[in-house]
This record gives sequence, structure tokens and C-alpha cells, in this order.
Amino acid sequence: MARFGLLGKTLGHSFSPFIHARFGAPGYALFEVSEEELAAFMRGGAWTGINVTVPYKKAVVPYLDALSGIARRTGSVNTVVRLPDGRLFGDNTDVAGFTAAASRLGLDVKGKKAVVLGSGGAGVAVRAALEDMGADCVVVSRSGEDNYGNLDRHADAALVVNATPVGMFPHNGEAPVSLAAFPRCEGVIDLIYNPARTRLLMEAEERGVPCENGLYMLVAQARRSAELFHGRPIEEKEVGAVCDALRAQTLNLVLIGMPGCGKSTMARALGALTGREVVDADEAFTARFSRSPAEVIREDGEAAFRDRESALLRELGRRTGIVLATGGGAVTREENYAPLHQNGVIVWLKRELAALPDAGRPLSQSRGAAALYAEREPLYRRFADLAWEWDEGVPPDAQGLLAAALGQ
Repeated sequence: MARFGLLGKTLGHSFSPFIHARFGAPGYALFEVSEEELAAFMRGGAWTGINVTVPYKKAVVPYLDALSGIARRTGSVNTVVRLPDGRLFGDNTDVAGFTAAASRLGLDVKGKKAVVLGSGGAGVAVRAALEDMGADCVVVSRSGEDNYGNLDRHADAALVVNATPVGMFPHNGEAPVSLAAFPRCEGVIDLIYNPARTRLLMEAEERGVPCENGLYMLVAQARRSAELFHGRPIEEKEVGAVCDALRAQTLNLVLIGMPGCGKSTMARALGALTGREVVDADEAFTARFSRSPAEVIREDGEAAFRDRESALLRELGRRTGIVLATGGGAVTREENYAPLHQNGVIVWLKRELAALPDAGRPLSQSRGAAALYAEREPLYRRFADLAWEWDEGVPPDAQGLLAAALGQ
């Protein structure tokens, strides 16, 4: 039986088995191989085709018998196929994958400057693709001629591409640069796809700059790899279908809204519908700190509670594929927006104020629902990707909400 898989050193969770199962390789494996084991693995005959990730994209080249033109040009290989005569053929499908992702962005880079952050294997492939598109490509590295200390040379860049791991899970919230250095930027691509929105991409959103994460590139390059593996074409539309399936699987459904609006009820309904784990932030808070939010607010004050709540939301927001019901005041700290937004669709549950209970809710009791809502309404609006009105007295339309959320 033909064996396909991903070669790397420390792979952890990878989307590749899911993607390649959709492209015709249900037995796709993860091959974690040390540097000392690399030669034996490459010379062995236990596999038919492999994808290659860091740190081996250049290291596998000496073991190959033939290279594609783009692999020779970049000196980097991410796909290896064992030919019928036993020889090993290497290709670089990252170039095709990036070209597809850049096309989705809709930016014509011909004759324009494109800055690529990172000079590793991914950066080399991006540079080759951009040069083929006619861009004036500049690669920025820590110690090269173009580095992070002289970005002012490239303030005229139209496209910024992050090909470094800065900002990748678990280091969410980090960014290699600020887009303030590129006032003429027309587009941003970050090759990272976990989190779905890095700090760099969220800055692009805030500035109104079109942006794209690395998921489409990942799936598009896998499509080309799969064509090499199986010797048959795969329709381009399948890339979008696989991206949609991955997004539906990994997306967080984040519920915000007034205390008592039914976030916990809707979260349970969504969890039952989708099979996602349901996380209630108030319950998680009580489990973590051995006191409920109401107890902490009464005994230590609201500010102390908000500090702990924000720390907890930073942690929960790194997760994927969950339903998260937040506390009613999570929106009162702007710092909570990025953790909730980075992997999720934020849904504002709206309910008539007269129907909101205040039992066990000290802030609702002390200020009144109307005053609290007047204060928080613009904050809910600021955080929300989607507003969803409902009456908790009827069964929650979890199916409708899910369809609306996935359409965002």
C-alpha cells in the first residue's frame, strides 16, 4: 500500500492528515525524524511520497535524484515522490500555494515593492513566487543587508508577507513588525494559520488593509503535492472546500452579551449541535480561582475580577474548535478583543432588557440593567462579528446561528 506523510522534526498537531485525506490519502502519516535519523529515513523504502517541513526543506536535497525547476531555483523542497524506478524526485509546491493565496488577495504586485519577512525555506518560496508575479521583492532578515533595523528603506512597500514563525501558537499576540513602518501597504499575507488571525493580521484589519492568513496557501500547496502523489489533477475548487471544512472544524464560537441574555443556554445548544466542547468563562473562572465572579467582585472589587478574567480569556482564546460563553462584562476591557477574535467568530446575543434576570449578578443589581446596557452596548457592537436576537423562552436556533457564523 502506498504510504504518504509529512516529514519533520517536531510536528505536534498538523492539519496535513485531514487535508490529504480529502485529497485521496486517508493513511497520511506524521514522520517525526531526528537529524541523525534523516539519512536512513530518506534512503528507506517505506514511503511513496512525503511533504517536508522545517527543518528539512533544504536538508533533504542531497538525497534526491532529480529536482523540478522551481526546486532547483529555490534550493528548497517540500514534496518528494518516489518514482516507479525508485529514484526520488523533489519539488517545491509552496510557490504554487503562495501564488494561489496572493491571487485571492486580489492585489496586483507587478512593478510594486513586496517585503518578505524571513529568509528561511518559506521565505525563499515566497520570494520566487513574487518575482514571477513581477514584484520588486525585498527579503528582510535579522542579520541581512535588509533587516529589522532599517525598515525605513522600504516604507513604500505595497505588500508585506510574514514568512517567520513570530506570532504562531503558542506565542499568540507577538508580531515581527508593526505596519506603521509601511504607510503605503496595500495588502498583508501572514503564512501562519494558528492562530487564524495573528497580531499582524489584526493590525491590518484595524487599518483597513486587505489581508490573508496561511491556510489557503497550506491547502493549495497540498493540492499540488497530492497531484504529484497520485498522478492525477485535482480541481482548484477543492482548495476552497477543504479550507471551509477546516475553518468550520477549528473556529471558536464566542458568545458575548448582557448578563442573563442566554449565553450559557445557547452555548450548550451549539455544543450539542456541533460536538464542540462548551466552555463557560464564569464556570472556568470559578474552577481556576475557587471563587465565583460574583464573590470576587463583592470581596475584592470589580477591577481585581477583570484582571483575572482577562488573563483567563487570553488562555481560552488560544484554543480552537470550542464554544465559549463569556461573562457579560468581558467587553469592558479592550484587551480582551484580540484573544477572543484571533480564532473565533464573536456573536452578540441580544435579548429584551425587561427579560434579563439579575439574581446573583451584583453589577446588574447595583447599576440596573438599563444603565449597564447603555454603558456596554457600543462595546458589544465593537466586539461583535454578528448580532443575533433571540428570546430565551423559545428553543435556541443554534442551527441558524451556526450557519450565520460560518458565513462570516
